[in-house]
This record gives sequence, C-alpha cells and structure tokens, in this order.
Amino acid sequence: MASLPVVPRIKLGSQGLEVSAQGLGCMGMSAFYGPPKPEADMIELIHYAVGKGVTFLDTSDVYGPHTNEILVGKAIKGIRDKVQLATKFALGVDDEHKFCIRGDPGYVRAACEASLRRLDVDYIDLYYQHRLDPKVPIEVTVGAMKKLVEEGKVKYIGLSEASASEIRRAHSVHPITAVQLEWSLWSRDVEEDVVPTCRELGIGIVPYSPLGRGFFSGKAVVEEIADGDSRKTMPRFRPENLECNKVFYDQLCALGETKKATPGQLALAWVHHQGQDVSPIPGTTKIKNLEENIGAIGIKLSQEELKELEDAVPIDAIAGDRHVNMPITWRHMSTPPLSSWKEA
Repeated sequence: MASLPVVPRIKLGSQGLEVSAQGLGCMGMSAFYGPPKPEADMIELIHYAVGKGVTFLDTSDVYGPHTNEILVGKAIKGIRDKVQLATKFALGVDDEHKFCIRGDPGYVRAACEASLRRLDVDYIDLYYQHRLDPKVPIEVTVGAMKKLVEEGKVKYIGLSEASASEIRRAHSVHPITAVQLEWSLWSRDVEEDVVPTCRELGIGIVPYSPLGRGFFSGKAVVEEIADGDSRKTMPRFRPENLECNKVFYDQLCALGETKKATPGQLALAWVHHQGQDVSPIPGTTKIKNLEENIGAIGIKLSQEELKELEDAVPIDAIAGDRHVNMPITWRHMSTPPLSSWKEA
C-alpha cells in the first residue's frame, strides 16, 4: 500500500475540543457485529490507529454491554494524553434483550461514574446522551451533564440521534460540542434540518456508520455477514432489499476505477467532503481496513465528482429503513416539556 496520508486535526464544535478528522468506532470490537474479537488484537489495532493519527476513539457503555469500555480503557493506558475519548450513556438492554432508555439525573451521574471506572480514567473528553429519554425533558438530562462538566468528570457534552428542536433545547442549557448522527451516501435525512442547526449553533458533527454499516466496503455484497451479526436484521441488508441495493455498490466500484479508490474509500471521502466540522468514525477490527479508511482522507473530489457519487446512490431509491430500531431515532424521539418535569 502507498504511504498513508497525514490525518489532519479539526476543531469539533466551538468550545475548544480538537480531534482527529477521522475517528475510530470501537463498537464492533466487542458487540453487535458478531462475537467479541480477541482483546490483544483490538488493543494492537487501537495503538496502530493512534500511531497513525486516528486519535478520536468512540465507545459506549451499552457496547457489550460494558466490555467495550473496559477494552478501550486497557488500550489507552499510558497514552491517555494522546487520545480524545468519547463514550455514551442512556441506552441499555433489559432482561428481555430490548433497548431501554434513561436520562434522569441520578442515572446520568451513576452512568458517568461507572464509565470512568471501566475506562480507568479521570475524565471523559466527550460524553454523549446516546438516545433521548421520552420520559425526561432534555433540559433536565443536559442539566445533569452540565454538573459533570463543572466537576471535571467530563470536558464536553454531546447528543446522539437528536432532532433539530431537541438540539436547540439542549444547547440552551449548556453548549453542545458535538452531535453524533448517521450520515453516509445512503443515509442523508439529517441534511435538511439537523446538520444546518448544528452549523448555526457551532456544534461539531460526528457521522457514525459513514460506510453504511460496511455496505460500501463490500459487507453482504462481496463478503458474507456471519451469524450473530446484527446487520442480518438491518432492513437494508435483508435479502429482498439487498438485491435492490447491490447496484449502488457496483456503481461505486465503477467510479472507483477512475479514481484508483475502493468503493468504501469513495463513500468515506464523500463524508469527509461535507465540511471541516465533520469527523466520521468508521469502525473496523482489521488493520488493513483501518489503512483503507485512512486512505480516504487523501482522496480529493470535485463538485462534479461529488454529484456523480450522489447520483450513483440516489437516496429515494434505497430499499429499506436505515435502522432496525427507527422508533428510537431522532425522527421519532422527543422529550416532554420542561414544565412537566417532577423528579421522583
């Protein structure tokens, strides 16, 4: 492989956080995409990423649950000052293996303190509310997060899967540094309202699944999804939808031949070209895939080439919803008005 491009750093949001322009999503190392990967291999991968300039690491207490934070904590031992550590709270799994959400102040504090212990760190750089709690006004949840900032347990706060109106409400309580959202060539609903709101308020943007959960890297098209991988249940990967969607991968392959790039690199380069306030967090468990993702940073696309990519993946032609749990995404979730809140 040719030498990798230098990973630039960007200011994420307007409160002072600086991160690598491409991060590393660590979820798949421990959960959801098949069985957990060997710990030693994943620590080696994280060290390799940081050595190459990918220093913005993303995890959550629900990944495992809990085991991914422990893994990341072990990986950053001795290099804490070199990384920007992001984790999340609010989303859990109950005894029936269904997602449950909490954003009440007592839970916010307990979740943060538990994450600090698992990560074995004194502070978290960026602490996200993973999903909105429909029972708790967002002002109440962010108020509890603000106290964590004041106590030094958290440096900056963020939201994940929040609508424009919820972002505004949260930002009125304490500056929101970043919003994590699904944004890729085949998931673009955030462009109408959420992304412009972030930019108006000076909030950084962290796209998750920028490769379409691996679709644009060939997962399920040229590489089979293994049993136990949650993508088997994702609407766009179901056989009837995948048959329709495969054409978009093929079209990116054809465009990649002219740019000497893989379809995954083109898809990731497209995300990088969406702005200087954007730091996507593609996940991987293999060093060769990490190198491929870093290579996307060096791809320069003209306006005409960006349009070619968008035309190759027309959003109104994608078969299937972007998420298996659409009811807990920003399009469906909202929190009650602050005036209604009575703490138990």
